Amino acid sequence: QVPLVESGGGLVQAGGSLKLSCTISAGARDMYAMGWFRQAPGKEREFVAAISVAGTMKNYARSVKGRFTISRDNAKNTVYLSMSSLQPEDTAIYYCAARNAVTGTYYTTQHEYPYWGQGTQVTVSS
Repeated sequence: QVPLVESGGGLVQAGGSLKLSCTISAGARDMYAMGWFRQAPGKEREFVAAISVAGTMKNYARSVKGRFTISRDNAKNTVYLSMSSLQPEDTAIYYCAARNAVTGTYYTTQHEYPYWGQGTQVTVSS
């Protein structure tokens, strides 16, 4: 098991910004591709963004492209999701996910990730 700890969620007004963080356990030594997913009330969990081990390859859901940015700092074992121009429909629990990977690969489906964080709530008010 690879513990993932998310932080940075909260309440923000429409049009505002938030930055989520996900830190991989300091004991983890393997290389991990990372992803962010979200689950809104009454809906299934959906893909948001993904990043390769080295951070050179990224992919975004169409609904967030141009507003969200995924990045990582491997020296800190941390991946970030910077969210701007937030809208009420972005309200959800946001989860980070990790899987062992080789450099240059990212993954966009839930079943490809064996390790998950506990989730952090993002609420956007209108």
